[in-house]
Amino acid sequence: MIPNQLTVFFMTIYLLESLTIIVQSILIVAVLSREWVQVKRLSPVDMILISLGICHFCLQWSSVLYNLFYYFNPEDDLWYIATIWEFTNTLTFWLTSVLAVVYCVKVSSFTYAIFLWLKWRILRLVPWLLLGSLMISCVTIIVSALRGVFIKRHLIAMMQLPGNNTETESLRTFIEKNYVYQRLAMLFIPFLLFLASTILLIASLCQHLRQIRHHDTGHSNFSMKAHATALRFLAFFLIFFTSYFLTIIISTTYYLRYKSYWFWAGETIIYATVSIHLTSLMLSSPTFKKVLKVSCCGPKLPEAPSTTRP
Repeated sequence: MIPNQLTVFFMTIYLLESLTIIVQSILIVAVLSREWVQVKRLSPVDMILISLGICHFCLQWSSVLYNLFYYFNPEDDLWYIATIWEFTNTLTFWLTSVLAVVYCVKVSSFTYAIFLWLKWRILRLVPWLLLGSLMISCVTIIVSALRGVFIKRHLIAMMQLPGNNTETESLRTFIEKNYVYQRLAMLFIPFLLFLASTILLIASLCQHLRQIRHHDTGHSNFSMKAHATALRFLAFFLIFFTSYFLTIIISTTYYLRYKSYWFWAGETIIYATVSIHLTSLMLSSPTFKKVLKVSCCGPKLPEAPSTTRP
């Protein structure tokens, strides 16, 4: 089957976006790892960003391989690539929620006891949070894969029996709905954590901004600009990660055929939000921005000593 022009167009855009995401992921991992080797130390936020870079790299490759192989060979069973995609996508959601929690606890100005307790311990807890995210994602995918294998075998056994077409179709419908609900649950919990943390941080910054305006001092302009910039970044971060979540849910709920250009249009929208989200992650890292600034502008040269004529 020869794809039509719209399908080719959206496939091309999707592949270009995938290439961009892969390059962005490599940049995040390479730059932060290089800084880690040089400084012999890695901040907790950079640990999360490196983990996210690795996840997005694997996620995008698995997406490209699965979509292209399934498009040209729909008879192939590519469950292992789909499992890798599910795992890395779930882990990406958990890591993003961990990043949001860390920012919320460290930056927010709430004086509740739980915030004060976490503020002193959150950075030391980051490695454990990363390990916990990995374990939760592994357990989720293992349970999902085992359940899928069991149901698939049961479905095949029922199809071989005569006169069970109605029951087979009912079971197939149940499997599809169960898959959608399971995927919603896997992503909704970390997304809810991300959403709550980001909204709390925005509320804290807004409250602090009002306090700065109320106690107007000579240094308030700089603080207000910094807070306004942080609020814009958080709003940007919230909008695009929420868009990614919603597009994933929509693509899961409404099945589109791989031969249809609507499927590739949906993939284009999904991974456009991923690319923008990765860009915001890169700009959120002080280490990455410092290295990028040095690479673009070059290191500052020492000033020449002044000479005075006799």
